[in-house]
Amino acid sequence: MAAKTLIPALFLCLLSSTSILSHSYKIYHKKKPCKELVFYFHDIRYKGDNKNNATAVIVGAPEWGNKTAFSQPFNFGDLVVFDDPITLDNNLHSPPVGRAQGSYVYDQKSITFSCWLSFAFVLNSTEHKGSLSFAGADPILDKTRDISVIGGTGDFFMARGIATLTTDAYVVDYCFRLRVDIKLYECWK
Repeated sequence: MAAKTLIPALFLCLLSSTSILSHSYKIYHKKKPCKELVFYFHDIRYKGDNKNNATAVIVGAPEWGNKTAFSQPFNFGDLVVFDDPITLDNNLHSPPVGRAQGSYVYDQKSITFSCWLSFAFVLNSTEHKGSLSFAGADPILDKTRDISVIGGTGDFFMARGIATLTTDAYVVDYCFRLRVDIKLYECWK
């Protein structure tokens, strides 16, 4: 008897939570960002002979892989740690305004290359001081991808929003540059 009343009750809970989430989504997307920023970060992977300019290194690989070349197929299982310069334009030699520090893990075993990103922008310029933290899935072959801004410190204390990633330049298995368009919807400062 309890199961007969429990199923409709669970269905009503699910229906009302879906309605609330849909309503919240609509409100959130009508809201204007409190801050918009654009940065570029430049990732140069270590390949065995470029330790002086490498900003990223494979620190974990599957048993069949190694730490100077991506695992095949699909780079699956590779863990890369990076400390990349951040600039205001797409020139690697422009003065950096901070560092992008974190990791990415190739987590999909299919032709659609994808990785999980977890990193922070640590900014220390005359215009911005503090950090922004990011996390999310990165389907690399898509023209643009959105990841979450999940917090921040300093000028970005408790910030939340969306970062749209666009691959601005790419050299196969060696380096890439990402354009990061940041829209913050929660700003405390």
